[in-house]
Amino acid sequence: MHSPSNLLRAGLLLLAPAMLTASPRHWAVTETARDNGHRLAALATPAAAAGPVADVLTLDPAQQFQEMVGFGGALTESSAWVLAQLPAEKRLEIIRRYYDPKEGLGYTLARTHLNSCDFSLSLWALDETPGDYDLHDFTLAPMRKWLMPLLHDAEKTAGRDRFKLLVSPWSPPAWMKTNFRMDDGGSLRREYAPAWANYYVKFVQAMRAEEKLNVWAFTVQNEPEAKQTWESCLYTPAQERDFIRDHLGPALQQAGMSDIKLLAHDHNRDIIEAHADAVLGDPATAKFVWGTGVHWYVSDDYAASARVHAKYPDKPILFTEGCVESGKLVGRWENGERYARNIIGDFKNWVCGFIDWNIVLDERGGPNHVGNFCDAPVIVNTATKQVSYGSSFYYLGHFSKFVQPGAHRIASRGGPAGLQSIAFANPDGSLVAVVLNEGAAAVNFTLGVGAEAVACIIPAHAIQSYVGTAR
Repeated sequence: MHSPSNLLRAGLLLLAPAMLTASPRHWAVTETARDNGHRLAALATPAAAAGPVADVLTLDPAQQFQEMVGFGGALTESSAWVLAQLPAEKRLEIIRRYYDPKEGLGYTLARTHLNSCDFSLSLWALDETPGDYDLHDFTLAPMRKWLMPLLHDAEKTAGRDRFKLLVSPWSPPAWMKTNFRMDDGGSLRREYAPAWANYYVKFVQAMRAEEKLNVWAFTVQNEPEAKQTWESCLYTPAQERDFIRDHLGPALQQAGMSDIKLLAHDHNRDIIEAHADAVLGDPATAKFVWGTGVHWYVSDDYAASARVHAKYPDKPILFTEGCVESGKLVGRWENGERYARNIIGDFKNWVCGFIDWNIVLDERGGPNHVGNFCDAPVIVNTATKQVSYGSSFYYLGHFSKFVQPGAHRIASRGGPAGLQSIAFANPDGSLVAVVLNEGAAAVNFTLGVGAEAVACIIPAHAIQSYVGTAR
């Protein structure tokens, strides 16, 4: 006989028969569609399906999978600078529309950078002194003008008990690297590995003592196999394993920071398995690691996450970065559809949460100190102060507003071939189904749970969220 814990570890929790008897639900429907002006708009409650039904999208709360951590975006120096160009109330309105649990998208996660990144105004580090092995000159000063006000306001808006800050380094200080530069690749010099590990510890200590901000998690290195013209640092899977096992993991543990989650990889799907096998396949390293971070660039092989989960089922996989690259693509409706398609594909393959890239950028898709422009859900024209909310903002909201932290993905099957969908059970007992139609025509379908069924229609190029609660 399988124990409940064994069933949960295997990814399938069978609920007792008594729990499967549900009273009829009330379904609240929210829609965003390209052609009718709906943007997270509430629709009328769907009617009960009459007579024989076809194309049924069936939700099965008896089959539960991964627990969801939450949703969020990257609070970069570029985003902070753009927001600072706005009048105070407009700036705070954008933050509220993201992080407020009632008025906004309900974001709880945020990602920021340790030292500068490509979406910074320039290259900078928190300790610029060559050879400062003991980090006597470590300071948060470079973050205080633009970044810190945004971090504080996001935390305050989300609520301190809900806000989770993930911190990622793009590069150690130049003096710690083999190429003596923060940009253009290079690797961590072996003799500075202990100092670099202590850098993470110093950061947590300074954030707690000086800013009263908590760090929820670190990734070891942003995109460890990408040599970029901007801040970057190269690690092979074996080098990442060794740095965690011999330096970073012990440093956090010895500092009493074992509660801070550590994520390996933080790079694309196409190489996630190699890094997972090196890091999670080594028990001496895996004991320090909470899970794996993944990005969407290069590959649409969503099943790579499922293959990692099959090998390491106790290590969560979190989506830590994705954006629509190229400033030329800013504002296209298809950008939102790409977000939803990727979220559904990843979540069906065991990914437990989603962190977007920059929450806001300027009219070019910047600023960016190397011209690496991209789209963001919110674009601000810094000359006119006009704020534009793109399709991706609303498409993200169809997940983040309704799927609560602590929800579990549940089984869903069927429905018309042209639709994509995914479903969840929230901690409060409500069910959520998100349905995506990227096609050029409206689609009729039936949404069913057990003996219940309601008749639904989704327009062309639209996304809908269905929230079912007991009457």
